[in-house]
Amino acid sequence: MPIPPKEIPFVEIPFETSNPEPRCPCVLLLDTSGSMSGVPITELNDGLRIFKDTLSKDELAMSRIEISIITFGPVKIEQDFVVASEFIPPSLHASDATPMGSAIKLALDRLDERKKIYKENGISYYRPWVFLITDGAPTDEWQSAAQRIHEAETKKRVAFFCVGVEQADMSILSQLSPRQPLKLKGLNFGEMFVWLSSSLTSASRSKPNEDVPLQSPMGWATV
Repeated sequence: MPIPPKEIPFVEIPFETSNPEPRCPCVLLLDTSGSMSGVPITELNDGLRIFKDTLSKDELAMSRIEISIITFGPVKIEQDFVVASEFIPPSLHASDATPMGSAIKLALDRLDERKKIYKENGISYYRPWVFLITDGAPTDEWQSAAQRIHEAETKKRVAFFCVGVEQADMSILSQLSPRQPLKLKGLNFGEMFVWLSSSLTSASRSKPNEDVPLQSPMGWATV
């Protein structure tokens, strides 16, 4: 009897030991629930391609930034960590509910595992980023995930950003992270990903543990 696709075991991608550069890991937590179907998921996919194209303009960033994508609806590791030079934007599809809490916990767990790998291989790293995009509200328990985010932010173990699209529950997003959530203007994913690319590039060119001032997101978002 064939194994259902969701039960196929996840295969770990070997760590690239030939690249001695410090790493700047970023997890994109992307809502692919049913409400994202149609134009929103199309614009999100276009935004991911813009993200890769913009990153490609900086050779150093391409060897330092690592990207992982976790989608929720259902929760799935769409892309494990790869350096930006090897990142190929996936084509996402919308379906199912919005298990945001479970997705956040998986992202934080994967970052802890990734940092352990860096240490085992003698690779320094920058504070990891988690960039969550959603157009709804969690359909699972999310309070314990919020507690983990606040603890990690307080200890500067992660930089967690929330972006609400269209009918997103901004009140819940404001409770998830100490950082104020941002409201995307329309479906302006393109400018948002240009901003993210620029911000990650600036971080990757700084010194590990150094705070880097970010550009204003007001061109593509409102507070």
